[in-house]
Amino acid sequence: MLDWQLLTQVIPKWLEVSRKEASFGKVATYIPGLAAAPQHTLGISVIGITGEEIHAGDCGFMFTLQSISKVFSLLLALIDAGENRVFEKVGMEPTGDDFNSILKLELVDPGKPFNPFINAGAIMMASLIGGNTPEEKSNRLLRFTRRLAGDESLTWNESVYESERKTAHRNRSLAYFLKDNGVLLDDVEDTLEVYFRQCAIEVNAKQLARMGMILVNDGKHPTTGEQLIPRRYIQITKTFMVTCGMYNGSGEFAIQVGLPAKSGVSGGILALIPGQAGLSVIGPSLETKGNSIAGLHLLKTLSHNLQLSMF
Repeated sequence: MLDWQLLTQVIPKWLEVSRKEASFGKVATYIPGLAAAPQHTLGISVIGITGEEIHAGDCGFMFTLQSISKVFSLLLALIDAGENRVFEKVGMEPTGDDFNSILKLELVDPGKPFNPFINAGAIMMASLIGGNTPEEKSNRLLRFTRRLAGDESLTWNESVYESERKTAHRNRSLAYFLKDNGVLLDDVEDTLEVYFRQCAIEVNAKQLARMGMILVNDGKHPTTGEQLIPRRYIQITKTFMVTCGMYNGSGEFAIQVGLPAKSGVSGGILALIPGQAGLSVIGPSLETKGNSIAGLHLLKTLSHNLQLSMF
């Protein structure tokens, strides 16, 4: 079990050591709205299922979910469309390719995405969220994240949304390819509107750690006991976090850290300490695979010193 008193003492020290690693990475620039993030920002929040909290560094820094949103769009798609429908549209396997690769959509029959955490798969999940319009779907996902975070102030970063919408040529290619394959049945631009909106939901590490804590608690609200998400869907999502959550660095992360996790190119990482706590890190400087370089270093330090690996 976590020693919260020890964590309070060591996390700030370990964070400052890991912050130095940011010099060896680069902030994402291919989405213009992300390019201004300070390279050496690093923050962490840990929230336990029994109410303990630890926050250190730049944990109040606001960042957009980007690919971390795929965790929550998958959960909502499962709630709205059901397990059978979801897996008619996406597979259950890691790809080993970049998160925005189109390669296997063309090479593998029937041309559906390998999993819901690559961009093509997340576009499919956006299409399965309930609602008659892009606005209704987007608002349902926003309300879902607000409920998990326990914070009605969560909203979109309009600047990041606009910059992503204007420059997302690869994602448009993926969506039109899915449409041509007969996998995506909805309007392409309507579906992409939902996808761009979900990526632009803005949080800080504290809010994201609380969302993670709900997942660790098998979808139950820790105070009321209300089942916010069916346990089966939590199980599915946590499995994808282990196998596909850190892009094509997921295998290495499983060995080095050993926790279910999902990263985003804004520098966020959501990680789950099974049975104990939700954890989030923000560090905008990325390594070559798109994961926070200082965040990875900090999570490796925590895992190795505290023996957190689930394996």
